[in-house]
Amino acid sequence: MERLRHWLLVRHRSNWIQLFRFALVGGSGVLVNLLVVVICNRLGAHPEAIAVDLPLTEFNVRWYHVFSTTAFLVANLWNFQLNRWWTFRSAKHAAWWREYPPFLMVGFAAQVVGLGILTLLMHPHSPLGLPNEIFDDSTGLRTKVYWAQLISVVLVTPVSFVLNKIWTFRRVRTRDGRSLAEAAHLSPEPGPAPGASDPSENEAQRT
Repeated sequence: MERLRHWLLVRHRSNWIQLFRFALVGGSGVLVNLLVVVICNRLGAHPEAIAVDLPLTEFNVRWYHVFSTTAFLVANLWNFQLNRWWTFRSAKHAAWWREYPPFLMVGFAAQVVGLGILTLLMHPHSPLGLPNEIFDDSTGLRTKVYWAQLISVVLVTPVSFVLNKIWTFRRVRTRDGRSLAEAAHLSPEPGPAPGASDPSENEAQRT
């Protein structure tokens, strides 16, 4: 048990710190995401109204899908900038244009999953649908689309973290494949150059 605790807390300390920072950035991104949804909901059409009728199918794109995707694009850029600068600290090692496309692709993958969760929570006939008698849109805190969006974002955040860590913000590597931190840790202590005399030996000779 002690070895397991050491393995989890000590050897993976940097991962836990990154996860904590990623969660803080994600929390700020959630606020940005919800703010955009609130603005869209107040300025746009009713969230459950049909935005696009998909031909030859029984499915429709609802306005809450549009609101959610718009909020995702804004929050995704917000999260990327903060994660690049603070969580993974990759700004000094990789160009912005090289990291953002993978981050956006990971975000879109999570957004697709989130849209599925959002649909299940919003659809009136879904077994996971939020109850209309509680979320009747009478006040901001009882607005169904806000809670559905919040739940979907929270559920897909762990998946987003794992994918971004192992792909988007992968650690800068040296030529032999080791990380810079590992290379610095494993490099020998600096010593006198070959052929140079040891200062302690010179002192001994003088005495």
